[in-house]
Amino acid sequence: MRVIKEWNVKIKLVRTKRGAILHMIELKPGHFFLEQNPLKPSKYGEAYRKIKQNFPEFYFFWEIKDNKYTGKVFAGAFLEKEEIDEFLTLLAKTEDFKKLEHVLEEIEEIEEGEE
Repeated sequence: MRVIKEWNVKIKLVRTKRGAILHMIELKPGHFFLEQNPLKPSKYGEAYRKIKQNFPEFYFFWEIKDNKYTGKVFAGAFLEKEEIDEFLTLLAKTEDFKKLEHVLEEIEEIEEGEE
């Protein structure tokens, strides 16, 4: 692997005006990803709350740039292999993916490069 671009990222814990405590991933001032508020009475708030009940290590972030939602989402989870299998089964609604080979890619060394 060769590094093409690098960001200095800050992870913050913030409290909203309504009192929700959320994670924020700040890329630079005015450009960040804000965790979905599970208490928000909305389609995404409700869905996030339900996902977090089964997968507390799942996170869902909205991109905000210049004080506006961009419509882009960053989502992921810190799970063990068995937990990701359960998660994928729920998404796929089948266990067929378990028949596929579990291939681990070789990790390349990281090169610091200039562009």
